[in-house]
Amino acid sequence: MIYLDNNATTRPSEAVVGAMHDALTDFWHNPSSVHRAGQRARQQVELARQDVAELIGAKPRDVVFTSGGTEAIDLAIRGVLGAIPKASTRRALVTTGTEHSAVRDLADELEKSGCQVRRVGVTREGLVDLASLQAAIPGAALVSIQWANNETGAIQPVLQINRLCRAAGAVFHCDGTQFVGKLPVHALPPFDEGVPADPLPCDLLTFSPHKFHGPKGVGVVWSRPGIKLRPTLLGTQEMGRRAGTENVPGIVGAGVASREAAAWLADPLPRRRLADERDRFEQRILSQVEGAAVNGPRDQIRLWNTTNIAFPRLEAEALLLLLSERGVCASAGAACSSGSLDPSPVLLAMGIPPDFAHGSVRFSLSRESTAAELDEAAGVVVECVRRLSQSTLA
Repeated sequence: MIYLDNNATTRPSEAVVGAMHDALTDFWHNPSSVHRAGQRARQQVELARQDVAELIGAKPRDVVFTSGGTEAIDLAIRGVLGAIPKASTRRALVTTGTEHSAVRDLADELEKSGCQVRRVGVTREGLVDLASLQAAIPGAALVSIQWANNETGAIQPVLQINRLCRAAGAVFHCDGTQFVGKLPVHALPPFDEGVPADPLPCDLLTFSPHKFHGPKGVGVVWSRPGIKLRPTLLGTQEMGRRAGTENVPGIVGAGVASREAAAWLADPLPRRRLADERDRFEQRILSQVEGAAVNGPRDQIRLWNTTNIAFPRLEAEALLLLLSERGVCASAGAACSSGSLDPSPVLLAMGIPPDFAHGSVRFSLSRESTAAELDEAAGVVVECVRRLSQSTLA
């Protein structure tokens, strides 16, 4: 089986699995307990917190663990909005239509509850319209824009977004789930050159280690000191910012994955090689499938591991089933939305025509992807598209 699905590609490493096994067998105690066994478990959690913080260049005390990326996003957004005094006129949320469903659905729910939500448009490549964003921020409490898109890999100009937010006095939450662990957080893409860099280009950063070979079931919220967050789960754990007994094995695995990601990111050559392999994979398909097109950017403002290819007049779900029968696992849109026959809201928000959006498939690489796998997968994709096209015309 060749895995080119965003979640399936990032299998936990042997070191991650081994550390989690040790945590289950040796450090299974409650890390909030004051006895020696509990404090040994607490030590493991704090060592992992340090590893996660070092990956993003932050201080451990500013890092909070949650049950996953979705809860991390919920805590960041609800936490900021919930901490605003009721008398304040700053209660609006600014976001885009290309965010992950964890943000989009939450924004819809908040809007039903009376929160003002301002949605900013994006370009055909999926990049936020900075002029429209600047016009939407004044009077807003919070801006939530992802660092890199989970469906197209488009990288947003987060330093410029951060600068606009600071000028207007708004808090900037950045969903870094797709970015962290794949590129250095201090890397400056071309459109951010010349913009002064902070330690981190936002006020709140959320992400999930399972996107860089860590375990599922752990999320991370980093908040800049001074940012007020109202907990959505009340209790004493995580410095009072997120209640519930910590998932010690998952957190320990996240720490190991963070160390491994930091070591891998130190050398840019593997990323360049994988980006080249991704480009060759794309080109082989585009050259052999008439009408196929890449959704989103195709230059340096895209993650090295992502390509989203449209096959007009085909149904993505049917293509995915055919690919799976041939041993290739991919996805249509976000894995969290798989099973839906509707076209991706992200692609529609980018202005992609419905007939292209309906037939769009996302392919994702990992650090472990090989040239041989991609060559074989490209051939399978071409064959399956041709087969499905013939059956559609019949």
